[in-house]
Amino acid sequence: MRLSIVGGGYVGTTVGACLADVGNDVWTIDIDESVVTALDDGTAPIHEPGLDALLAEHAGSRFRATTAYDIVPETDVTFVALPTPSNPDGSIDLSAVEAGVRALGTALAPTEGYHLVVIKSTVVPGTTDERLVSLLESTSGRTVGEDLGVAVNPEFLREGSAVEDFLHPDKVVFGTEADDRANTLLRDLYDPLLTGDTTLVETGRREAEMIKYANNAFLAAKVSLINDLGNICKEFGVDAYAVADALGADDRIGARFLRSGVGWGGSCFPKDTRALIAAAREVGYEPPVLDAAVSLNDQQPRRLLSLLDEHVDVSGRRVAVLGLSFKPGTDDIRNSRAIPVVEGLRERGAEVVAYDPVASANMRERFPGISYAESAAAALESAHGAVVVTDWDEFAALDGAFDAMARPVVVDGRNVVTRREGLTYEGLTW
Repeated sequence: MRLSIVGGGYVGTTVGACLADVGNDVWTIDIDESVVTALDDGTAPIHEPGLDALLAEHAGSRFRATTAYDIVPETDVTFVALPTPSNPDGSIDLSAVEAGVRALGTALAPTEGYHLVVIKSTVVPGTTDERLVSLLESTSGRTVGEDLGVAVNPEFLREGSAVEDFLHPDKVVFGTEADDRANTLLRDLYDPLLTGDTTLVETGRREAEMIKYANNAFLAAKVSLINDLGNICKEFGVDAYAVADALGADDRIGARFLRSGVGWGGSCFPKDTRALIAAAREVGYEPPVLDAAVSLNDQQPRRLLSLLDEHVDVSGRRVAVLGLSFKPGTDDIRNSRAIPVVEGLRERGAEVVAYDPVASANMRERFPGISYAESAAAALESAHGAVVVTDWDEFAALDGAFDAMARPVVVDGRNVVTRREGLTYEGLTW
């Protein structure tokens, strides 16, 4: 199938490369010429396992990039995969999506024949029907349901495993308002991915929009709840991870997302949870559970630092921060729990030295005034304290490196370091 994707960022590039890999002809459209050049050269704009290999194989053949929307009429389906960042009040900023949809409609105006537009950007319920459909119709001169199809197809990609998630999905959601032509195109497109283990959900556009938010809000609340329980466990001297293992054995709860720690970050959970709260308030509903989930998450980095305070006065002393990305497997530092941790350490007058396998360059732009080590061992050397913020596998194997610390105090926000004699160890929740 011939596809165009508006947006050459994380979602657009991953989706495009994966769809090219299963046999489609994909064009990615982005207004940034440097992004287009990099994609055409087969270079991924992000660190994502497996993505470089797909681009190296398909760039210039089944996967190409351009700044021009005039490629759209030559394709059958166009995905809109543009960002919806947060406004100060938590609501989403639709300016990029609306600009992309406007340009897309203009490109379709002189053409004939049915074209399907698929909204993959994360937008609150009602956005597609109330804002994007009218914008598409006015710029294209077409009518949705006649010569123009509009569907919502949310993504459920986890950074660090996005390629695997797309190629082997738990679920695929089509929001089409029972448009048979749209459903047929999407079914044909996703057919290579719809195995017996994949749930296909065919629903309305508003429902599809809400499923994305509900998915992330539920997971965020689950993480905050296990962190809350973990905090209680610590006060009672209870092994929070033993408790979580027992909880996970209950099939009503499930074992995933039950590792208590310093909290969630990234581009999705914080943005989507706050956006859903803002949208709920706009229609007159106060969501107390989601409010509590956000509040608890904001509290965890402060708890980590308070535990460090119990063992060492960090003012004027070297403190190692291990892990800067919001999760292992990515270089993304958006809403990373390391940000409030570094801020708190600097407020205390600490000399911060940070290490991350892939995210140091990104964090350097945020905190140019701190030191960055080339290895975890180098960060720990002569430090009076260390905090573990991201659960990279290599941190579990440090062991002897802690002996090079001036004072071997470790506050572990992810339960990856092994307790041992000679190490003053504090788990955040155990």
